[in-house]
Amino acid sequence: MTSKTASIYDWVDERLGLSEIAAFARHKQVPVHSQSFWYYWGGISLFLFLVQCFTGVLLLVYYHPGADAYESVRQITFVMHFGWLIRSAHSWSANLMIFSILVHMFSVYFMKAYRKPREFGWLSGMALLGLASVFGFSGYLLPMDELSYFATKVGLEIPAAIPWVGPIIGNMLRGGMQVNEFTVQRFFALHVVVLPALFLPLLGFHLWLVQRHGNAMPPSEEAKPVAERKTMPFFPNFLRKDLGMWLVSLNILALLASVFPWTLGKPADMLVPAPIGIHPEWYFMSPFEMLKMLGSVLPGEAGEIAGILVFTLGIVLWLLIPFYDGSKEAGRRGRAAHYFGLLAVFALLATTVIGYWTIR
Repeated sequence: MTSKTASIYDWVDERLGLSEIAAFARHKQVPVHSQSFWYYWGGISLFLFLVQCFTGVLLLVYYHPGADAYESVRQITFVMHFGWLIRSAHSWSANLMIFSILVHMFSVYFMKAYRKPREFGWLSGMALLGLASVFGFSGYLLPMDELSYFATKVGLEIPAAIPWVGPIIGNMLRGGMQVNEFTVQRFFALHVVVLPALFLPLLGFHLWLVQRHGNAMPPSEEAKPVAERKTMPFFPNFLRKDLGMWLVSLNILALLASVFPWTLGKPADMLVPAPIGIHPEWYFMSPFEMLKMLGSVLPGEAGEIAGILVFTLGIVLWLLIPFYDGSKEAGRRGRAAHYFGLLAVFALLATTVIGYWTIR
């Protein structure tokens, strides 16, 4: 470092405390064990969210919500230079982000990283997953092509099935009785204003909790004597590997966005029947299929109510797991929580596969 660079660094350090941040990063240790791979999925989720922000701002420059939403997306896709690539990267990164958050959630669950004192980390992470799902749902309608229009109509059937308040929620989200340009404007405001205003502070809170409590170790590692546990410094060792995973994610995203570009279908026509095989996005397929399955057993409104209640009960139990299995000496409760997690994974995968299998 030259004397001029050193003087600039000292000037900035005096005002921002860079040396204190660097000292904290060097002091922080990350556990090293056979399951350390799962630590990177939180960082991958963060990276894909940053890609979302960057590509979303670029799309925002040319997108027009409302009646001409489809035409603006058509121009982005076929007229603007590299517009198709930016839109494809935005769509693929949205799906990859939700997938990585789900992997991160299940890794946290099975590593028991929700136990004391990390309860707020678990709850804030679940809230982030919920907001990310709404991000995806609200953004899916914005192109207003045939697929997004009818898929949104199908997706809105889930909240509309809630007893008593369901129709009110559905009308509020749609801006009326039907999905139309007013729905696009509402979803656009939700997508670019309301959700970021909720997501960003919650994300900052979640990251602060991770820094405060550090990375949790799986129960098998915690059972070892302290002298036998291996660690690595967060800076630069773990950070270098974390950035390497970001680079891998970027390459996968670039490959998907360029080789499998996100398509744009025909403009939405509210007067024609829905095409065969219309369904919600993959991360909503499980509750959608559960409604269908229970609806076939309990026809009519009873099946819809039963489906909503079963899925809601599962989410509540999932959220409250830190308060059931919150101690390192949980014993029987810890084993019950483990089997509950395996059941949840099986149920989500099974209903999702069945949902795609039965599309017709």
